[in-house]
Amino acid sequence: MKSQSSSLTIRRTISYIVLILLSFLSLFPFFILIINATRAHSEIQKGFSILPGTFFLQNFTKMMSNENIPVLQALLNSVYVSFMTALLTTYFSCMTAYGIYMYNFKGKKFVFRFILAIMMVPAQVSTLGFLKLISKMGMGNSLAALFIPSIAAPIVFFYLYQAMESTLPYSIVEAARVDGCNEFRTFNTIAVPMMKPSIAVQAIFAFVSSWNNYFTPALVISSKEKKTIPILIAQLRSADYQKFDMGQVYMMVFLAIVPLIIVYLFLSRSIISGVTVGGVKE
Repeated sequence: MKSQSSSLTIRRTISYIVLILLSFLSLFPFFILIINATRAHSEIQKGFSILPGTFFLQNFTKMMSNENIPVLQALLNSVYVSFMTALLTTYFSCMTAYGIYMYNFKGKKFVFRFILAIMMVPAQVSTLGFLKLISKMGMGNSLAALFIPSIAAPIVFFYLYQAMESTLPYSIVEAARVDGCNEFRTFNTIAVPMMKPSIAVQAIFAFVSSWNNYFTPALVISSKEKKTIPILIAQLRSADYQKFDMGQVYMMVFLAIVPLIIVYLFLSRSIISGVTVGGVKE
């Protein structure tokens, strides 16, 4: 018994050490980011420091007063695009998964495999056709062009389909049909609430992915008023040497991660719930 107890203690100690090390490695870049956001450009050039500087307000003021960098408007644009992306990609992917999961129709397996095949195609392959399409539709230089394509999200569909197999019994849907509930109401009042943890997980991933997306907005958006945060960060980094200010860059990156932290804090509990789905069975 003593040997088993000592062995368990050693393993637990090793596990704690590994977890502490991984936590440190994960949080250390954020620590550097916050510290550098409080330092001047000349101080940052001197090298790394664990002590915060005194230029936080100065960096913030310079960034906000820069007429070529509309930070607040870019934050609003990024929040709007990311929120709409998370909403559309999760709702319509869940609806698609529900339709394929609950209904038996001719060509069901083909449709499922076709969606999975699309999942393997990189987004960059269809970029030229996408740009021509939005140009013909008159959606060039519009924020809508950044989130409307998220309606078709094969990866989100596949995840929600797999989660639906574990959490949505046929018997519950059939009972709703017997009670006279139409299909649309059944989906919104029964399927969606039961899939809430899995939907929340995918909403977090979709929000973060859209927030960090630079490739598509850089191709679609041309006006200063519609730029998103990643474009402004790249714009600051590409400034000429005399105007380049690392303090402003770190400050903007710091502000850019604040909405992500807020979204994660609101939906973090759903990550564990989404991973542990499967408690409901036939």
